[in-house]
Amino acid sequence: MAEKRLSFKEMCAKFDVTPRTLRYYEYIELLSPHREGRARFYGAKECARMTLILRGRKFGFPLEEIRQWLLIYEKEGTQAQMHAWVEMANRQLVELAEQKSQLEDAITELRKLRDDTVDQLS
Repeated sequence: MAEKRLSFKEMCAKFDVTPRTLRYYEYIELLSPHREGRARFYGAKECARMTLILRGRKFGFPLEEIRQWLLIYEKEGTQAQMHAWVEMANRQLVELAEQKSQLEDAITELRKLRDDTVDQLS
């Protein structure tokens, strides 16, 4: 049975990304679609990679770090990739906690300035 393949347009629609984004992911070698002439087709492997890429972006990982992580699977296998993932996740959790703290500080300061301004208007 033939593998279900998505066209370029279908891939954009399925993952809600722009054509420019999809072309860029190919350019930086995150994705490698099968080509037939100028047409591009994406199989299960590319769809799985796209899911991981978008998940990584959601968590704030840089694209180059995602690319390197995906390469680990191809070169060293699942176990090495999972170990790398834990390390990446630990670093990102520290980064996100710092960003959260900075946002909470900014919110607190903005509320105080707003409240002080409201008091001056009264």
